[in-house]
Amino acid sequence: MEAYEGVDKMRLAEVESPKPGPGQALLRVNYAALNPADAFLALAQYPAKPALPHILGRDGVGVVEAVGEGAGNVQVGQIVGILRCEAGVNVWGTLAEKVVIPAASLAPVPAGWEEPQMAGAPLTFLTAWQALVQWGGVPEPGQTLLVTGASGGVGVASVLLGKSMGLTVVALSRSAEKAQTLRELGADYVFDPASPSLRKDILAAIAPRKVDYVVDSVGGALFNQVIATLGYAGRISVVGRSGGPVPEFNTATLFFRRNRIGGVSVGDYTPEGAQAAWAEIVRRLDEANRRPVVDRVFAFEDVKTAFQHLAEGPMGKVVIRIGA
Repeated sequence: MEAYEGVDKMRLAEVESPKPGPGQALLRVNYAALNPADAFLALAQYPAKPALPHILGRDGVGVVEAVGEGAGNVQVGQIVGILRCEAGVNVWGTLAEKVVIPAASLAPVPAGWEEPQMAGAPLTFLTAWQALVQWGGVPEPGQTLLVTGASGGVGVASVLLGKSMGLTVVALSRSAEKAQTLRELGADYVFDPASPSLRKDILAAIAPRKVDYVVDSVGGALFNQVIATLGYAGRISVVGRSGGPVPEFNTATLFFRRNRIGGVSVGDYTPEGAQAAWAEIVRRLDEANRRPVVDRVFAFEDVKTAFQHLAEGPMGKVVIRIGA
């Protein structure tokens, strides 16, 4: 990426191979995964603005080729995934054959998982986990979770984690095909967010309860309808805004039910915090016999096409095969 002019302006080029420093590992990348934040960063619409040229890519799986001093238990030859670090944000990322990653931010591929599943899972599941537990811990079983943009990466993760917590999950998707997949993943109810009776339909389905938790990646005009479904002390965790700004937001709608809105930032995880959360996420998925959802795997030379597919709204994660 040589300019902040969008992912369409990126080009495939040769660069010098990176070398690991203290506490770092050099990975030969097998798979990387795309995130909407990558496309925002490429347009200078993200808080980070790294020096150019830059290499995008925050997620990935690869083989450890070399380690620096103090790399802990990371060993040459291991196949590992990346949890959360500055790769693809302020330093060069995973859309490359090789990348340097802090050893503390690496984790083995869980038993029974395929590499593309691991490549696309950590950021979305860590984001969903933070969205669900940031209000004081794991929600109580029997409460209700509403997930907007439910077919996206964070949406799918929220559905799976919500079911692992014993929540009643209401998912929103415009696609009938994706709605069926969401039901198969465990969503109790799926509604079209464009329905003129959306609020009434949701509340009728979960009556006499109302919505306790929301994971919202859409914003836009839908946001005010989401607020209207909340019960007393209902909470909204905001993870994105694909629908744009919220029009004419009336803060008085929060008053008498003491509703709360909070932002989510995966960047707040320390390496230790990410490892602990990831271990719990994997445990829950294993207990439920569930795996992350991969929508499609693209070839490395088709990265731009993959970003177009991401913008169209896939069912799960979009993954790039680089060296596998």
